[in-house]
Parts: sequence; structure tokens; C-alpha cells
Amino acid sequence: MTTPLTQGDITAEIHEAHQRYAGHLTAGGPVRPHPDRDYAPYRSSVLRHPKRPLLPTGDPEAVELTGPVFGVTDVTELDSDLVRRHPGEPLGERITVTGRVLDRSGRPVRGQLVEIWQANASGRYAHRRDQHPAPLDPNFTGVGRCLTDDQGVYSFVTVKPGAYPWRNHTNAWRPAHIHFSLFGSAFAQRLITQMYFPGDPLFAYDPILQSVTDDAARDRLVATYDHDLSTPEWSLGYRWDIVLDGPSATWIEEGR
Repeated sequence: MTTPLTQGDITAEIHEAHQRYAGHLTAGGPVRPHPDRDYAPYRSSVLRHPKRPLLPTGDPEAVELTGPVFGVTDVTELDSDLVRRHPGEPLGERITVTGRVLDRSGRPVRGQLVEIWQANASGRYAHRRDQHPAPLDPNFTGVGRCLTDDQGVYSFVTVKPGAYPWRNHTNAWRPAHIHFSLFGSAFAQRLITQMYFPGDPLFAYDPILQSVTDDAARDRLVATYDHDLSTPEWSLGYRWDIVLDGPSATWIEEGR
């Protein structure tokens, strides 16, 4: 019978991975802002990451013939306000999350579809596979979308998600986070990442966040509290920019 992994086991593996990366930098190796696909502390990534070369397609544009399409009129103001999607008010700390989507040169990326999904304030997703014994919120389903404007700005009103347990190891908890999906000029061009909240005590224990062993790259996943974005008696404000490429790129789940 296999002995269940403890948080101490995972923390030791995280420390070892960070030490290896520090040695890599000391030896003059290049900065690696993206994690290894077989990062051991994140157990499921070891089991599911690709181990063989990708197969080329005959016509890379053929997927667009059968993929979904959308236009500007399909995305409404209500889509980006997750607290007004149901008859009642959702429970939790109301927040505004905004920022810019930028290219590697700092130029705005306009008209891009940005989608988010998240757990509710109790740390539970409105999804049948989430059986975490925390309450569902009938007034919060945790999904939204918007288009970036001419300055590359996106903005959402939502509630701050709660931490939740997962089964990577014994007593494993994920820090509060929001998933972001960004589409390019076509639905085949999709990037997915996660935004975290400043000062979360679970950062050091989370193998997904800690898989980004470069300190600067990991810090870029954490939003900044911006009091000027807070609305009196309504919501707190967080700012988080997404850089799509280059040395300051935001970590993407599939890596590079």
C-alpha cells in the first residue's frame, strides 16, 4: 500500500526544485520563466504531460472551418459583471479586476476575447465534478467574458474566490485564484493562466504556483491591490496585466 504524500513531502520537493533552479542560474544558465512539464510536486502533471513530439496537421487553418465564431455584438456588458447574472446578490467580497493585455513590446492587444472562471467565495465551483463540501451559491456561477478595448484593457466585477482542497497530497489546498483564458485572432489560438491575490498564506504550499521556479515570473502571477480602483461602498480593486510574450511574459499553463 502506498503511503499518502504529506504537505511536508511536497514542500521538500518544492524546495529541492527551487534549489536546482538557483544552481542553474548560478552556473550561468538562462532564466526559465515557465515550469517543467514533468514538475514532480504537481503529481497529475507528471502523469498527463506530452512525452512525444506534437504531430503536424495537414492544414492548420482547417480547424477554423468547424470551430465556433463570435462577434462584438455577442459579448455584452452583463458578461463581464459576474455579480449581476442572477436574481439575487452573491455572497462574498465584491471585487473589480482589471488590467491590460500587452504584447512583448508593451503595446496593447486590442479586441481580444478574455474569459474567466473561478470558485465562489466558499471555494466551490458550480460544476458537477466539484464535490467539495462547501456551499454552492445560487446567485453565482463564476464565469465571465469581455473584449479588450483599444488600450488593451479588460475589466470584470466578481467576488473574491475562496481557497479549496484538492487531492494532490494530504491536506492540499489551492490559494484563491481566478482562471484566465485569452483567444487570439482565432479560436485555435488560446492561452490559459491563473491570477492570484497578494499576501495569500497558501502560496508556499501550492505546487502549481511553485512550479514556476523563477521568482520574478511567479510574482507576475499575483495581482496588485489598487485602492484607486476600489469603488466606495461597492468593491475592492485589483490590477493585473497580462503580457503575451517576451522576457516579461505571463506564465501560461501549457508552457512554451
